[in-house]
Amino acid sequence: MYEILKKITGPKDIKALNIQQLEQLAKDIRDALMNRLTKVGGHFGPNFGMVEAEIAMHYVFDSPRDKFVFDVSHQAYPHKMLTGRAQAYMDDVHFGDVSGYTNPEENEHDFFNVGHTSTSISLAAGLAEGRNLTGGNENIVAVIGDGSLSGGEALEALDYAGSELKGNFIIVVNDNQQSIAEVHGGLYKNLDELRKTNGQATNNMFKAIGLDYIYEANGNNIEKMIQVFKKVKDIDHPIVVHINTKKGLGYKLAEDNKESWHWSSPFDEKTGKPKVDLSDIETYTSLTAQYILERTKKDKKFITITPAMPGTAGLTIEMRKKLGQQYKDVGIAEEHAIALASGIAKNGGRPLVVTNSTFLQRTYDQVSQDVCINNNPITVVVNFSSVRGLTDVTHLGIFTHSIFGNIPNLVMLAPTNKAEYIAMLDWSLEQQEHPVFILIPGNGVHDDERVADINYSQINKYKVEQQGSEVAIIAAGGFYQLGEAVAEEIKNEKGITPTLINPRFVSGIDTDLLTKLKNNHKSIITLEDGIVEGGFGQKIASFYGADSNIKVRNYGLEKEFYDRYDPEELLENLGITPEKIVKDILK
Repeated sequence: MYEILKKITGPKDIKALNIQQLEQLAKDIRDALMNRLTKVGGHFGPNFGMVEAEIAMHYVFDSPRDKFVFDVSHQAYPHKMLTGRAQAYMDDVHFGDVSGYTNPEENEHDFFNVGHTSTSISLAAGLAEGRNLTGGNENIVAVIGDGSLSGGEALEALDYAGSELKGNFIIVVNDNQQSIAEVHGGLYKNLDELRKTNGQATNNMFKAIGLDYIYEANGNNIEKMIQVFKKVKDIDHPIVVHINTKKGLGYKLAEDNKESWHWSSPFDEKTGKPKVDLSDIETYTSLTAQYILERTKKDKKFITITPAMPGTAGLTIEMRKKLGQQYKDVGIAEEHAIALASGIAKNGGRPLVVTNSTFLQRTYDQVSQDVCINNNPITVVVNFSSVRGLTDVTHLGIFTHSIFGNIPNLVMLAPTNKAEYIAMLDWSLEQQEHPVFILIPGNGVHDDERVADINYSQINKYKVEQQGSEVAIIAAGGFYQLGEAVAEEIKNEKGITPTLINPRFVSGIDTDLLTKLKNNHKSIITLEDGIVEGGFGQKIASFYGADSNIKVRNYGLEKEFYDRYDPEELLENLGITPEKIVKDILK
């Protein structure tokens, strides 16, 4: 097994192979991909579809002198294998040696630690300009695909490269006719036209902005790809190499079901079924999908918007068809999604935007300018804004409170259970006074006996769930159940009943309640599922810091780029467990 791959220590070994050996190498790479992905999961379709192209790139170019920048870098697993990291795919013991994205700390052939979309052309253009400034002459290659061309940064970079950039610059457009879900946007119609005319259509968006262009219909043919890369190597101006590939190639289930196989959890190779079946477990994703379907039926002003992330709202292909014109996927264009929602709200609609926290970070300006200055009542459901969310350094959601929680007019709600989540959605979509973010809890669906309020119009009004004295615990969102455990532990250890508060609002403070707590409390504990700096806990500490003897302790994450961590282990190390928090309090 891995007859050729196990001999590859770097690109120099690839250059010594003949075509038959290169084709065997492609098979070895897919076998190694299958070995890793069936056991630990990861991006499946993007990598299976780019095997031949990446072999050809390393066969023709001279990495790391010639520099490759992969968009999102979720399709760079073959590149990693070809640059000395194959053990991390062939040998289970070495799975932890690599991340799911390019990483300069791993290897000299990687130039950026990047996991967000639409960045490769800009980053690579910067490398090219740096080369021009320092008198270099290496090839700079940007790889982009999986729907990433629709992102604003990619379009800005294309525009720049077509008129401002001088010298060698090669943009490989991996056209697999798919994003995370289906592609959306007019530029993909042009790619379709170019494919159908073998690259000869007079309507060519790349040429229209000043870029040279070449097309290769057989992007999964190593020999053809070697030929096309030899044509453009050392070229003296920017050029687009448009290649037609098949996402998921080599695994029939992935070829036929591209959306569900963009990324996969560990699975059984024969059946394709996940090794851990979670289909019967109620999640906030399934709750969101059901809510959207029911709301769409009864509210003709309601519309759901997702920026290429229908899965984070639980919306299957069949569900999206049912929603009709009351559902819009804007492609990989989060900035447009937020501004579009603002316009819809301004003109009488009730827009709901659903996406992941890590991707919402790109929209700070639109949230601040297009939405909050205008105070338009959009609703944004934010997934994975939690320490228990996505754990790769490029996909962290723990900064959400700090990034968005200090924008004027924005109301940020942190539900603590199922009933509150649904009630907050209902209220937000009915009210017309504020833009609202609703943060999905990261600790699973809790369906407890607490009754949720239905009206949240008293902005920043906290809810006292348990009245006590001496110690007040203010526990937000997915950390509320931690607050319950801390309260119970204090009662058992100290014999006192602490006050337990569900703040609900993490973008402001309840000054009336905080003032009343001064009467019979000595300590305030805040618990938040995000970094402490700039979060809601520091607002509370600041309130008491001016003229009070009350001691405040903020619990949350440190301002740090955590990477591939175990959430429970991290919380233990930070002292965010009931036992350690109570020990601190008793001191």
